[in-house]
Amino acid sequence: MQIIIKTKNLELTDSLRLYIDKRIEGLKKYVRELPEIFLEIEKETLHHKKGQIFKTEATVHFPKKSLVAEAKGDDLGKTVTQVRDELKRQIREHKLKSIELPRREAKKSRKEIF
Repeated sequence: MQIIIKTKNLELTDSLRLYIDKRIEGLKKYVRELPEIFLEIEKETLHHKKGQIFKTEATVHFPKKSLVAEAKGDDLGKTVTQVRDELKRQIREHKLKSIELPRREAKKSRKEIF
């Protein structure tokens, strides 16, 4: 699995890269061969809000579908964790659909035969 990180208005430090790798690596156990993950982290302008506002967006491309998760907040670590949780939920749902649909079709065909 390869994690491609793009930052905007923010410097990508080694500690930030390690934190992101640690959080996103947990998605490996849900998919055997996880493709590339594109992660975009940016510090938004202070328009109408006080303090630093961070936005994290992750995109995963599967052969039949692309999954996108996005989170905004004042803590960069929390936004990365929220994106990971949302991707985990979407991957589980995608995996369940790909497994469950052939089972349903098989049940229908068995009922029609008997």
